[in-house]
Amino acid sequence: MARGKLRIYLGAAPGVGKTYAMLSEAHRRTERGTDIVVAFVEHHRRPRTEVMLHGLEQIPRRELEYRDAVFTEMDVDAVLARHPAVALVDELAHTNVPGSRNAKRWQDVEELLQAGIDVVSTVNIQHLESLGDVVESITGVRQRETVPDEVVRRADQIELVDMSPQALRRRMAHGNIYASDKVDAALSNYFRPGNLTALRELALLWVADRVDEYLQEYRADHRISAAWQARERIVVGLTGGPEGSTLIRRAARMAAKGSGSEILAVHIVRSDGLASGSAKELAAQRTLVEDLGGSFHHVIGEDIPEAMLDFARGVNATQIVLGTSRRKAWQYVLGPGVGSTVARESGDIDVHIVTHEHAAKGRGLPSARGASLGRARVVAGWLTGVVGPVLLALLLTNWHPGMSQATEMLLFLTLTVAAALVGGLLPALASAFAGSLLLNYYFTPPTHSFTIAEPENIIAIVIFVVVGLAVASVVDLAARRTQQAARLRSEAEILSYLAGSVLRGESSLEALLERVRETFGMDSVVLLARDSDHGAWTREASVGERPCLRPEDADVEVPVSDRLSLALTGRVLPASDRRVLSAFAAQAAVVMDRQRLEGEAEHARELAEGNRIRTALLAAVSHDLRTPLSAIKASVSSLRADDVAWSDEDEAELLEGIEDGADRLDHLVGNLLDMSRLQTGTVTPLIREIDLDEVVPMALGGVPEGSVVLDIPESLPMVAVDPGLLERSVANVVENAVKYSSPGSKVVVAASALGDRVEVRVVDRGPGVPETAKDRIFEPFQRYGDAPRGNGVGLGLAVARGFAESMGGTLVAEDTPGGGLTMVLTLQAALGGRPARPDLPAGATS
Repeated sequence: MARGKLRIYLGAAPGVGKTYAMLSEAHRRTERGTDIVVAFVEHHRRPRTEVMLHGLEQIPRRELEYRDAVFTEMDVDAVLARHPAVALVDELAHTNVPGSRNAKRWQDVEELLQAGIDVVSTVNIQHLESLGDVVESITGVRQRETVPDEVVRRADQIELVDMSPQALRRRMAHGNIYASDKVDAALSNYFRPGNLTALRELALLWVADRVDEYLQEYRADHRISAAWQARERIVVGLTGGPEGSTLIRRAARMAAKGSGSEILAVHIVRSDGLASGSAKELAAQRTLVEDLGGSFHHVIGEDIPEAMLDFARGVNATQIVLGTSRRKAWQYVLGPGVGSTVARESGDIDVHIVTHEHAAKGRGLPSARGASLGRARVVAGWLTGVVGPVLLALLLTNWHPGMSQATEMLLFLTLTVAAALVGGLLPALASAFAGSLLLNYYFTPPTHSFTIAEPENIIAIVIFVVVGLAVASVVDLAARRTQQAARLRSEAEILSYLAGSVLRGESSLEALLERVRETFGMDSVVLLARDSDHGAWTREASVGERPCLRPEDADVEVPVSDRLSLALTGRVLPASDRRVLSAFAAQAAVVMDRQRLEGEAEHARELAEGNRIRTALLAAVSHDLRTPLSAIKASVSSLRADDVAWSDEDEAELLEGIEDGADRLDHLVGNLLDMSRLQTGTVTPLIREIDLDEVVPMALGGVPEGSVVLDIPESLPMVAVDPGLLERSVANVVENAVKYSSPGSKVVVAASALGDRVEVRVVDRGPGVPETAKDRIFEPFQRYGDAPRGNGVGLGLAVARGFAESMGGTLVAEDTPGGGLTMVLTLQAALGGRPARPDLPAGATS
């Protein structure tokens, strides 16, 4: 049976119209005669969405009992038995109630697809698993219900349901998404314009990347190598020279002219030793291109123009940016240059040659690639040394007969020097040998014979050979010394980079290993460590594909110590590269030591912070503990006085003062102990599932009767908390709200279910807190405004937030509409506790 097809409507936020669009598609298909059913659609009491269900066949939901409550889920068995052509399944990321067929709804959808049923579903961008951290950083809300990206990527069709933030907020304000009592809070929190704009951009970029994947797959399947300019991709060719920064900035200006343009900087690395180019320049250019939003790539290739074009075509580039050659004018005799070759063979890729201040000023010494002259130069040297003398002999015998023997020897000597310059020592030796034979045979009497009649001619030929060999040796030695100097310069730049990284305090092992991999053109680099001299090796950090797990399996191993080793795979490096490799290995050991020391320093900072807290605690309680103690002491002394006859009312008042003072002491000491437990990390929550109405009322015992209005719906799901810590957190927050609330006003404590979270909101009508002070009020020993010292040591909110976070919750401060402060305590709902609005992300109405 053929697998069914999956179509997904993707939205940036709740309320953009995903379910409405899905139902509209269902009505269109029904009118065309398609057998389609509603397997599970949640309309969230939105009238316009609910109307769209009319006229569609709905599969009855399956009822499940969990923790004395009844929930409904999609009946997978009923849908399979009905076996429609198309099934509508809303909320792909939904978590099923325990006892369901599968834990996640996307797993239910997978079963339907395997049975050959096409599925149309919906999901919000914030529910994609890979974007959880990004969405949390934007909205401050962690999404608990997620779907693996791969499930969505495998969809046959993905349609983006888009809506501008302004339009979505208008829909919210008109009551088309949530009930009117939730609108104000939602608009001021989750549905802020900045949040919606960022989520919309995430959705657009994710869909754009998916479209790009479809395009790449299509091009690969149809073997299309020509560039399709659907999206501007600008490749910048870097040589490692100083002009690279100019090229990157020029490419960035070109990319800024078109939305969605992408910059890819590429440096071609030869495979014969250390990477070419200045290590320092390349490091700076890599930082620059990443700062401008581009990416940096190293590509190994012997033929630079060919490698450049292969890379550009592989990424479907539309433009290539290269710099004007730094070669001198006479150097063009050796070839047209990289820029000209790339421009000639680029086909439909536009090539931009950018001028710069270093143009035509020379490339300087060759980069460090060992002493090899390269295959092309060696071949040219042999042609010059072997074929050149033959052609010169033919030229002299046919077109210039009768030339003096001294002139002929100088011409042959010139070829020998040329062979040495181009190809090195061996081609020059071949040129001297061939030249001496040709001189003897064609130009030394008697001609056309290897016999030499006059002794001075023998001396002349011998001198010719000796001079040729001497010149060839000197030229070859100079070339090798030049190569060695260039290599030493490259090594010096790399070692300078390492020394600079030490001074800058860079502590990323992965970045250092990536630098090793790029410098030497290796497949992978891994830093291995072990606890003892004979223990098993463990991987501390690695980059590249398939890093080895033991030093013995590496192509190149650089021991740092008996317990630390740097291992590289890809190819065997020459022994001359090990000096630089050893420097990298030593730097890796330094980075590891620095990370260990930073960990110890962080621990020391924590201890110092604890000491600071204890010192501040002693200073803060010196007065606040004495005040109730003094009141208790005075009341007790008065009651024990023999010279005063106290009435019953007076005794009751004194006893009440003693009780109040004892309560204040108990409260102060309790907060101090709780803060001490939080600072030392000894708070261990005992999480269990409990109803809020069992805990919150108990937390109101310390506030005046009638000062708090409690609103805890019975339909709320249970929460997974430590009841004792929750009670203490709520008590501290409520007491703080009552303390600062305006006279005559009441504090409201309300709870609601949002997604897989439950919120407890403590609302007061006091003076409120400025935005800049909202985080500061949760710090220990902080009291806002002109609160008198006798009102506490400023630990209540710090303890409340600490307890909330220890239970996996959050406590934040928000403005109360109309004036005042709202404390929002967000808790994790227990498994199976069905939220009232599963489409609404946690914190959406906070």
